[in-house]
Amino acid sequence: MARVDVVMPQMGESIAEGTLSRWLKKVGDAVKRDEPIFEISTDKVDAEIPAASNGILAEILVKEGETVPVQTVVARLETDASVGVSLAPTAPAPSAAVSAPVVGSPQGAPPRSQTTPASTPPSHPAPAPRIAPPLTGNGNSFEERLRTKSSPLVRRIAAEHNVDITGLHGSGIAGRVTKRDIIAFLDAGGGQAPAARSSMHAPSGAETHGPPVEAWAGDTVEPMSKIRRLTSDHMVAARRSAAHVTSFFEIDLTRVARIRQKLRGEFEKQTGQKLTFLPFILKTVVDGLKAFPVLNAAVSGTNVIYRKQFNLGIAVALDWGLIVPVIKGADDLSLSGLTKSLNDLAERARSKRLKPEEVQGATFTITNPGVFGSLLGTPIIPLGTSAILGLGAIEKRAKVLTGPDGEDTIAIRTCAYFSLSFDHRIVDGSDADKFLAFLKKQLESYPEAGA
Repeated sequence: MARVDVVMPQMGESIAEGTLSRWLKKVGDAVKRDEPIFEISTDKVDAEIPAASNGILAEILVKEGETVPVQTVVARLETDASVGVSLAPTAPAPSAAVSAPVVGSPQGAPPRSQTTPASTPPSHPAPAPRIAPPLTGNGNSFEERLRTKSSPLVRRIAAEHNVDITGLHGSGIAGRVTKRDIIAFLDAGGGQAPAARSSMHAPSGAETHGPPVEAWAGDTVEPMSKIRRLTSDHMVAARRSAAHVTSFFEIDLTRVARIRQKLRGEFEKQTGQKLTFLPFILKTVVDGLKAFPVLNAAVSGTNVIYRKQFNLGIAVALDWGLIVPVIKGADDLSLSGLTKSLNDLAERARSKRLKPEEVQGATFTITNPGVFGSLLGTPIIPLGTSAILGLGAIEKRAKVLTGPDGEDTIAIRTCAYFSLSFDHRIVDGSDADKFLAFLKKQLESYPEAGA
């Protein structure tokens, strides 16, 4: 027999500790791989943590209600020494309410590289879950309860594809359907595909098709970090669930640039904050969402949820991945308030000091690849929302302008391309284009008094 440590998992890149809310097993109980053994709690999510291997719960080191740092050993399992096991339980899939992936390595450092020989065995995708026999009891047996229980992400994917989870037998304990199971089932042709499968983009599931990729002699292989794995899973699920379409507008920001230049000195002196173009854009976006509420909505099965809150997710690129902190109640903030919120969230995102609730609940997302020089792009819509706005590089361009006398002249203007990826299931192209046209008109005639 061998002893294996069970540790407190890191539920978010910025999360340094976790609260063990409830033990689902007691000392001496047999534990099966993927069977939940304890729960941890945050302000938004109660998550069950599964065991990484079969064994006996030999020792409990952290009591219920106790808060400990991540990677703290909370229990030990006795396992068969001949069975290869992981030292930590696999973190559960994020709640559907999470607007962006936030899980990473504890210190944020990249994993150690390793050189893989040419004979590295290929990895294979998980087999699709088989059809399970119908539930014949009253639904209260251990197996029946586990089979019908799944993570919010699995339930969301199943609902989008009209899949009855109770009719599947997954790879989890007692046939519990995991995220890999449901994706494999859909890739195998199960379920009723939503409109996204017939979109202009690559077919759903393409990333898992084809021959396995093998490392060649001399290649360097690095395992994905936690934040990279979660980002990958989130993007695939988001890409699979929405019917992605993207529209593009070029917007003249010359007037905003002049107002910003006029205000920035006094603004930075009074607030201590740098005044960028982004707060002007955020204020205009909120007004646009009020005018076109379907852009601030979400799909729930065959229902559309129109959000009354205006919570803007702002994508922040980090050295170790991507995170999307959320400005809650953006409609209540002034230009200076938006600036302070932006700078505060970005700074704490980079120093891993965000709280779980600060990366959840976005109703609309903005990403700004233009800071890296990108002219335009087609961003992926985060789960639980209907659109995302991409901002291209802001640069000076030669434009043809028509004067009051009807004569055309060439002038130097400050411009940027805005791209809007939207879920075509609920957002019509006309509404998306009207929203972008609204942003264009408002920004090109931005009132100085409104600054």
